[in-house]
Amino acid sequence: MIALSLAEITEIVGGQSYDIPDPQVRISGPVVIDSRQVEAGGLFAAFVGGQVDGHDYARRAVESGAAAVLAARPVGVPAIVVEDVEVALGALARAVVERLGTTVVGLTGSAGKTSTKDLIAQLLQRHGPTVWTPGSLNNEIGLPLTALRATEDTQHLVLEMGARGIGHIRYLTGLTPPKVGLVLNVGTAHIGEFGGREQIAEAKGELVEELPEDGLAVLNADDQLVRAMASRTKARTVLFGEAEDADVRASNVRLTAQGQPSFTLHTPTGCSDVTLRLYGEHHVSNALAAAAVAHELGMPTDEIALALSEAGTLSRWRMEVTERPDGVTVVNDAYNANPESMRAALRALAAMGEAAKAEGGRTWAVLGTMAELGGESLAEHDAVGRLAVRLNVSKLVAVGGREASWIQLGAYNEGSWGEESVHVSDAQAAVDLLRSQLRKGDVVLVKASRSVGLERVALALLDSGTEGEVAVR
Repeated sequence: MIALSLAEITEIVGGQSYDIPDPQVRISGPVVIDSRQVEAGGLFAAFVGGQVDGHDYARRAVESGAAAVLAARPVGVPAIVVEDVEVALGALARAVVERLGTTVVGLTGSAGKTSTKDLIAQLLQRHGPTVWTPGSLNNEIGLPLTALRATEDTQHLVLEMGARGIGHIRYLTGLTPPKVGLVLNVGTAHIGEFGGREQIAEAKGELVEELPEDGLAVLNADDQLVRAMASRTKARTVLFGEAEDADVRASNVRLTAQGQPSFTLHTPTGCSDVTLRLYGEHHVSNALAAAAVAHELGMPTDEIALALSEAGTLSRWRMEVTERPDGVTVVNDAYNANPESMRAALRALAAMGEAAKAEGGRTWAVLGTMAELGGESLAEHDAVGRLAVRLNVSKLVAVGGREASWIQLGAYNEGSWGEESVHVSDAQAAVDLLRSQLRKGDVVLVKASRSVGLERVALALLDSGTEGEVAVR
């Protein structure tokens, strides 16, 4: 964070100082909410969670080097006490961003946010110091924590913005007002909470509504609900996609034998070939979105194409592809799942499996629950099972309770009988089954909503020589 004194921070957040011997001491380290992550000169924000009260760790934080604690009550060590720690953290983030004057890029969408954010970060890093959202810390706490990592040298601040309802993204834009707003797509993620795709579009469009007149809205030309958001912003609009009228588009899209997308990138200033290191055709749209942002911020087309071709994934458990010494390939995409990302992952598995099947290998889809689908849950889980069969996935393992049984039932009704599709109770049962049946050349996809914790299956399969129970990592 930029160096602010404790007195300045107290004024910004409207707090009251307690036990601070020198209010002019400046914060020189990061702002954190986990006392184990405290660095010398940092600020520890004490939140009250469902299981842990951060105030109980205030003394530990100061002993570890924190200059002070941002708290809701006096804690017996140097502290700035406020009425609401979350609100204070947001106010501090806004003040820091305004002082920096850095270019803030906000992005949202139903699927692909984190992968696209990682691509944008890797492109913009080539043009100057860039700070971006780590992982999926895209909520009311994660976003200001990310913004507070920016320094006087930061040129680009790339912020992923999530939403659980109407008004959430508008609130986030108030904390860190974006100059560039990117909307990827409107799908069915969290549809149970929103009530329908139109409501999701309303929420996602809040990002472009809050852009300034001299801002930029980057919209998906291939998604009609996103394209229509052009009428909701006073900012200039740029379209990306495969549509002919897209400002940044792809042509000659194809997949390599390993399932990695290759295409020709077209921008208003030229064209260049791209072959991604990522897996699955769905990453073409993500790459085009990143390219559109980078191009508008001054990167030439050839440099964008090179950067995209060299970019990898920065966030764990998102199409992480690892080949074991015995020739089995594990695709860990277990960080999260919704119907759109599940379909994309299955298509990527099918593409990766073409070469494997030619050598006698098989494709395995180890799938679990997609959460927060509301009344659409049965139909969507059933559809996933059916798609696995249509894509000729060799083996389907549905893991978990009722929703997993719906995946297996969909596969059965599509014609997957015998041992082609099975339903197992939990992660350990899935690991036991896979360890007994995997052979050289097999490709295994593991995917489910984050709450399921199915990454334990992938981690166990990669933990060579382990024969015990699945470890909770």
